[in-house]
Amino acid sequence: MKKNYSVLRTVSVIGFVIAWQIFATINQDMEFIKSTYMPSPYEVLLTAIDYMKRGEFIPSVTNSLVRVLKGFSIGCVIAIVLGYIMAKHPIIENIIDPIFSVIGSIPAYAFMPLFIIWFGIGEKAKIILIVYSTALPLLSYIVQGIKSVDPILIRSAMSLGANEWQIFKFVIVKSAMPHILTGMEVTLGLTFSALIVAEMMGADSGLGYIIVFSRNWFKVADMFMAMTVIGILYIIMKSILGLIKKRVLKWQNTGFEGAVE
Repeated sequence: MKKNYSVLRTVSVIGFVIAWQIFATINQDMEFIKSTYMPSPYEVLLTAIDYMKRGEFIPSVTNSLVRVLKGFSIGCVIAIVLGYIMAKHPIIENIIDPIFSVIGSIPAYAFMPLFIIWFGIGEKAKIILIVYSTALPLLSYIVQGIKSVDPILIRSAMSLGANEWQIFKFVIVKSAMPHILTGMEVTLGLTFSALIVAEMMGADSGLGYIIVFSRNWFKVADMFMAMTVIGILYIIMKSILGLIKKRVLKWQNTGFEGAVE
């Protein structure tokens, strides 16, 4: 029987918040860090409530979430299609892979000023940066996953009269799904990093914008509030991916846990 660690994980998060509150309270007297710059979870909560009363909280969260969903979705589609082409045609892979290896070593932060110059300060530059930060790291997982597909499965589908699209959809994608979903989970963190970079430069809304605006005015509680919400959104999206992975790959039982089972 598989163990459910959800309670333990919840207790871990609650314990962290309690420890943060205790440290912030002690810090008020001991001043390990200037108390103005170390807000407690309670102060962060009050800040979030204040943003809600001013009608700024929901629009900021919504704008950031829409950007993440758009960029992540487009990036995943591009990575899957390009990964399939690269895995199927070694010549194309050997032409493209060295270029991507060089470009991939450059942080997303370095590209944002160029994207603003090329595409303006609107949504296009932000979405393109998020797509880039999603597709490029995910690509290696896709190529690896497609290359690991058992050729017998492909030959069997071809012998039954399946066309290239059917083989891609029903054989290759499904067989490579463990690599694809693992890559999506890993890449999600980079997607959120790109979101913050995009919103900290050339934006007038979103959680990243709140962070940079608050930094300019030393509103540390506002910064903590925005960072906390970003963390919560990331956990929610990662949990959804985890549920999808568990459902799609319920046949899979590997690793130490599988050995014990």
